Amino acid sequence: QVQLVESGGGSVQAGGSLRLSCAASGYTNSLNCMGWFRQSSRKEREGVGTIRITSESANYAGSVLGRFTISLDNAKNMVYLQMNSLEPEDTAVYYCAAGSGTGCYTLDEYIYWGQGTQVTVSS
Repeated sequence: QVQLVESGGGSVQAGGSLRLSCAASGYTNSLNCMGWFRQSSRKEREGVGTIRITSESANYAGSVLGRFTISLDNAKNMVYLQMNSLEPEDTAVYYCAAGSGTGCYTLDEYIYWGQGTQVTVSS
């Protein structure tokens, strides 16, 4: 089992920045992928940024490309999401996720989920 705990959400004005953190514990050696997903009242859960642990190669949703950066600290079992130039459309609950899949692209490859942290961006 793997446990994930997110932190760093909050409220910010448009154009501002936030950094989300996710602490992983448990059987983390079984993991190949880490990711950040988000869900709002208007949309289904969607991928924001994903990263393959071994290579640290990352992928992003088109809507956040160039604004968000996902990163790892393997020594601390942490994954981060730096969010810059935030827009009201980024308002959502953000979830940290982990899995053992090979592609690391799709939601169904992630089997462990955090409890979520709210990000609210006002105009």
